Amino acid sequence: MNPGDSFQRLVELLAVLRGETGCPWDREQDHHSLKKFLLEEAYEVLEAIDEEDSEHLCEELGDLLMNLLFQARIAQEAGHFDIQDVCRGITEKLIRRHPHVFASTPELQAEDVARQWEQIKLQEKKRPPHTSALDGIPRNAPALNRAQKTVQRAAQAGFAWPDAEGALAKVHEELEEVEEVVESGPKGRLEQEIGDLLFAVIGLARTVGVDAESALRGTTARFTERFRRLEARLAPGLAETTSDEMIRIWREMATEN
Repeated sequence: MNPGDSFQRLVELLAVLRGETGCPWDREQDHHSLKKFLLEEAYEVLEAIDEEDSEHLCEELGDLLMNLLFQARIAQEAGHFDIQDVCRGITEKLIRRHPHVFASTPELQAEDVARQWEQIKLQEKKRPPHTSALDGIPRNAPALNRAQKTVQRAAQAGFAWPDAEGALAKVHEELEEVEEVVESGPKGRLEQEIGDLLFAVIGLARTVGVDAESALRGTTARFTERFRRLEARLAPGLAETTSDEMIRIWREMATEN
């Protein structure tokens, strides 16, 4: 089957599900009610990528695609746009933002392409005269993702530590401030200082070329795997085990890897 045929069949299937003789649940949905499913499917795609499971990834990409087409179908029914408009818009955008491929411009390195992309993006947006390099970062994005984008945009505008030494010094500075507040400061200020520390770590990650999201996801996965082994080792006496004993065993397990 032609890939275009498969895509069109899915588009038509969603139209049937939303139709008068379709599914009652599907007909009740709107842009807002589907947001949580769109987010869940995106995270499941990331999980499949981390698992390096091609079959699972194929399935999850299908679920994500279905959610995207669902949103487009709702917009079409409201007379706003349809999936063809979506495809046309992203096609034109990709061509505009790759002048080094589709126009007579010099060849660029990967880092230059990323910088050029942001510059073209700013030029495309209809903004008031006083614009910011931070405009367009979704306020509802997960905190880590939003912080990474903010740090990256600021760096592209020239506001960044010149090297890892400066970024690391900033992390130490923020850690010292957290230590001071832990001892005597109010809870509200402690939250602020911990936020500053996390932001400084994200800045350090950008400086040394590490994606903070991937790094944290990897650490969480390793913690989860080791904690499950800890539970298995201590079962059925987990509830009676002291925290000191748990930490001792945890450290032993760390040396086993």
